[in-house]
Amino acid sequence: MDLRIEKTERGIKNAFIELRSKKALEKITVKELCESARINKSTFYAHYKDIYDLSDAMEAEVVESIAKSIQHPEYLLEHPAEFAKELLMAYVSQNSLTAILFSGSQANHFADSIECSIKQMIFEKYPDLAEHTTLNVMLSFCIQGSYHAYQKNREKDIVTVIDVIAGMTGAIQPMYEEILRQRQ
Repeated sequence: MDLRIEKTERGIKNAFIELRSKKALEKITVKELCESARINKSTFYAHYKDIYDLSDAMEAEVVESIAKSIQHPEYLLEHPAEFAKELLMAYVSQNSLTAILFSGSQANHFADSIECSIKQMIFEKYPDLAEHTTLNVMLSFCIQGSYHAYQKNREKDIVTVIDVIAGMTGAIQPMYEEILRQRQ
């Protein structure tokens, strides 16, 4: 990518994060973002169709970064406690950015995006289980539950929070093992 384009993208994103940290997504205008990024509107529109497009792109980048940091998504089925620790550490590493991008009306969008991304990775390895209702419910429970438990308790001792969530996630391993046994 051209260095000027990269610099412009970075400026737009930094300005957006600064504005987003202070106000709701719905309250940010292209005009004020352009002023903050020191670009004109045509430059912004050359990159994004509107503020929501920019927000979606940045959210997707964060979700992709978290998903890519998970070395073994199949561990959710095979070693759920280890998977939960890996996922929660990925959340911790992106905590300040996710708190800004996924606040307000976007709060639940993050957990849904992470769930979709992780399920996609798991079903690439186990395509025959993609329509397994019980498994899908269990995956949703573990992914969404882990995220929301973390969010509600992230101000507490993070090591304890991660250990408790990992232990709870690991407790359903026999159910996963049964599903995997049945497919053989």
